[in-house]
Amino acid sequence: MKSHDPVRFERIRWTIYSVLIAAYMLAFFHRFAPAMVAAELSESFGITAAALGSLAAMYFYIYTAMQIPAGVLADTLGSRFSVTIGNLVAGAGSILFGLAESLAAASTGRFLVGLGVSVVFVGLMKSNTVWFSERRYGTVSGLTLLLGNLGAIAATGPLAMLLLQVDWRTLFVALGLIAMGLALLSWWLVRDRPEQFGFPSMREMEGQPAHAPRSRHWIHDLRAVLANRRLWPGFVYDFGITGSLFGMLGLWAVPMLRDVHGLSRGEASVYTTVATVAFAVSCLVAGSLSDRLQQRRSVLRAGALVYLLVCLGLLFLPWGPGAGALMLFGLLGLGGGSFVVAYAHAKEVTAPAFSGMAIALVNTGLFLGTALFQPMFGWAMDIGWDGNLADGVPVYALEDYRRGLWLLVAFAAMALFASRYLVETNGRNVSLHPKTS
Repeated sequence: MKSHDPVRFERIRWTIYSVLIAAYMLAFFHRFAPAMVAAELSESFGITAAALGSLAAMYFYIYTAMQIPAGVLADTLGSRFSVTIGNLVAGAGSILFGLAESLAAASTGRFLVGLGVSVVFVGLMKSNTVWFSERRYGTVSGLTLLLGNLGAIAATGPLAMLLLQVDWRTLFVALGLIAMGLALLSWWLVRDRPEQFGFPSMREMEGQPAHAPRSRHWIHDLRAVLANRRLWPGFVYDFGITGSLFGMLGLWAVPMLRDVHGLSRGEASVYTTVATVAFAVSCLVAGSLSDRLQQRRSVLRAGALVYLLVCLGLLFLPWGPGAGALMLFGLLGLGGGSFVVAYAHAKEVTAPAFSGMAIALVNTGLFLGTALFQPMFGWAMDIGWDGNLADGVPVYALEDYRRGLWLLVAFAAMALFASRYLVETNGRNVSLHPKTS
């Protein structure tokens, strides 16, 4: 007989959430940290913008390729197993990256970091589907992205200050050790379902029948997910809006502010910190607003429109350091934060049994976008670069960055276009409520 002690249940589910969110915050830190150490990486390995973009994007290449497998792992072996192994691999990769003496070794380390953290987010989101009510999923998703972005915020201004005290190599070795500690905590504290602690499922607690157990091989579920046309607009949406945002803030924004506007790393980090904070807050607000309105499509469309307008402003407005630039970077993060609603949308246009795979598919779009955006931006800059160097570090002009900003606008326009084809779920799962349109 399953019993439900509300106090014990709350303590357990928030403990599980805390362990998984800590791993996710670390993944976000790794995602944005290259922007702060771009000059050191260029100097250490003697590379130009295109090669730097490829090194930073190594994380995203494997992260992208692993999203569908991560969904399969979350839906079959569970979040506990996948996140534990992922933290171990990411820890080893971070240590290798910090100790690397060659570009090849650094690329391998960055690859392993991406491989390890690739399973963390999907595992966390899958865990949220079984430990939290469907009615709160948008809000919990927003909270998840808000907290995860604390890792991104730490990789901006705070990291710039930290690098005044420690070198970048020591930092990444320390991050590797932290990841391995999180692996131990994941195995010790995380469980995949409330039933493993003797609780009823969330649906049973709410007076609904439990989901039927999986009755076929996961490959059939994966085929059903890939064949679900309602999921693909969310894939393209995240490809365009968040792929370009992560690519910009995670690598190119700081060098642009340094080369074009003469800011130091610390001064430039103020602008990326503002964008990241706005993005984090927007994730929470967008998720909560979407739940309150019981609307997914309208929130996603509004965010894409704001994001595109800001990208056009960065390209065409005569902005410089100061209040105007702070407003542009803040609005950039604000518009981008709407992407979190795409996860709720993905869950609601897919049968609950394989929500992990559905979320993973949409997430693949995000990281494929970043993986392509970072090196493409660098390639666009290198096309007309005059070869100017300062202390061995390539220096690029305004027109070099403008070629990259055209790419930013194109990605943003793609997201807005995709939002036209999203299905409105009204905050309910369409497989359980067929009348949703």
